[in-house]
Amino acid sequence: MPRLLRRDTLLRLAAVGLALVMVSSCAVRTDQIARDPNTVRVAVNGWVGYEASAVVLEHILKEEMGYQVQLVRLEEQPSWQALDQGVLDVILENWGHEDLYELYGPEGNDTVVDGGSTGNDGVIGWYMPAYVAEEYPEITTLEGIKEHAEIFRTAETGDKGEFLGGSPGFATQDQGMINAFDLDIEIVYAGSEASQVTEVRRRYANEEPVLFYFNEPQWLQQELDLVKVDFPDHYDGCDADLEFVDCDYPLYDLNKIFRKGFVEDGGDAYRFLDDWHWTNADQNEVAAMIADEGLDPSEAAEIWVEENPDVWREWLPEGYETR
Repeated sequence: MPRLLRRDTLLRLAAVGLALVMVSSCAVRTDQIARDPNTVRVAVNGWVGYEASAVVLEHILKEEMGYQVQLVRLEEQPSWQALDQGVLDVILENWGHEDLYELYGPEGNDTVVDGGSTGNDGVIGWYMPAYVAEEYPEITTLEGIKEHAEIFRTAETGDKGEFLGGSPGFATQDQGMINAFDLDIEIVYAGSEASQVTEVRRRYANEEPVLFYFNEPQWLQQELDLVKVDFPDHYDGCDADLEFVDCDYPLYDLNKIFRKGFVEDGGDAYRFLDDWHWTNADQNEVAAMIADEGLDPSEAAEIWVEENPDVWREWLPEGYETR
């Protein structure tokens, strides 16, 4: 999900963009897709909230508007390269990748366009269960984390407190915060968002201490009583050096990123995606059906679309008649 990568990191990721995993049983050449104006190519990054947005939009584009849709599973940074190369048309949920926009946007390659807000408010931070905060009332402050880091110790971290991360592919500022604030904390990655959620739920059920990277929108926030740690507010430039970050994460107005050519020739599909906006509660509702209830993503999308016509019909181009 979040954050900026330095340019040297971005260059190392360049080859990764070649490894596109299509969510399709059909082997379709990307150059053939690129010439089909009736096909929309959508990046799907590795967290269920993003997938919730993607499958709802896919359902409407296909079932109501008659488009073909290719969902392409990629990490965040290679998704931008795929837009640049014309392999994708849209990234649905951008978490403040200013470096990437500088590289591919109007001041760089001029191949991508800021598509405006999704309507989702993005929050990233360090979280813990409310029962931990109740037992240690000051622990949700910087000084409280310093004083009580030992309660988060695990067998894996020894004499350091554990900070449970999600996917190691998520670029974060957590190590920089540990360094800047001189915290006796070690990061352990669960491996994926799904694995992290499983581990957090296990510890929560046993009322064990757990300190972890998490975000909003996120469906699990509706199930568990969680508290965010209060770090010094973000300020411009505080995360310029990711090895030393003396501030919290910024707040994000999550936005869409379009391939510039799609803006110019995407027709009704572009106008639909440009008009799309919904709330954190909307996304969480679909994400919970997928991740918690175990519904197939396409089924979850169909249910939400059937139950919320007054929401999504507002996204259709003016005067557009659904099928």
